[in-house]
Amino acid sequence: MRSVVITGASTGIGWATAKLLLDRGFRVFGSVRTHADADRLRGEFGANFTPLLFDVTDEPAVLAAARDVRDALNGETLAGLVNNAGIAVAGPVLELGADQFRRQMEVNVIGPIIATQAFGPLLGADPQLKGPKGRIVMISSVSGKNGVPMTSAYAASKHAIEGLSESLRRELMLFGIDVIIVAPGAVKTPIWSKAEEVDVSGYRNSPFFPALQKMRAYMLQLGSTGLPAEKIAEKVFAGLTLASPKVRYSIVPDPVQVLEASLLPRRTLDRIIAKRLGLTPQA
Repeated sequence: MRSVVITGASTGIGWATAKLLLDRGFRVFGSVRTHADADRLRGEFGANFTPLLFDVTDEPAVLAAARDVRDALNGETLAGLVNNAGIAVAGPVLELGADQFRRQMEVNVIGPIIATQAFGPLLGADPQLKGPKGRIVMISSVSGKNGVPMTSAYAASKHAIEGLSESLRRELMLFGIDVIIVAPGAVKTPIWSKAEEVDVSGYRNSPFFPALQKMRAYMLQLGSTGLPAEKIAEKVFAGLTLASPKVRYSIVPDPVQVLEASLLPRRTLDRIIAKRLGLTPQA
């Protein structure tokens, strides 16, 4: 039975990917941060799902989980690592606290690095393990190619994931381990619906406050109208199983809008986005 590790398996893309892989005969190890989520997923997914209790920024906990997975594999390779866990921090760069920016990068960039270093040997970098080489799927975003105001920290983290994945794929050719990027647009996941919990009152006297309110409302809309997480899970499955997968899969609700954004001159796109959010200079 092929085995896959998924970080951030409790909800959203991680949950949908775990379910799809289990339905298709995989054994799944999924990371969660609470015992309650671990118990819930055991009940939802059954015997072929094993929860791993760690925060992706907690290196000792991730390494301990990797040792547990190694023991469970019993000398076989891991078929895949899906670096999915992530958060979205909102706020303008000029006023977003460095601690908040740091937290965004710790979870979305350092977390995948920690997980890759911990589980990478199990994918086949360790020559003592037997079986086919595994693959890494990195969950990026359309924000990995295009930045949006008020979500600059998130966009920076996903741009970093794009560069990390490109370099890592070429490094791991040494071991025959592939790295695939899955970069969705808006998805119906809690990462966006949690925008309701974002306290923007601290920016009330900021010139960015109106734009931040508009962006918060847009994030809430994404949480209810975005792509089903199951659509993203299908792309992850393709990345893990196709004989010759693409290096990058992008799936978006409105491909025409994305195409227009890619074809428009950057200055024109700047003006369109700025006008939409009320960021044009005031007379």
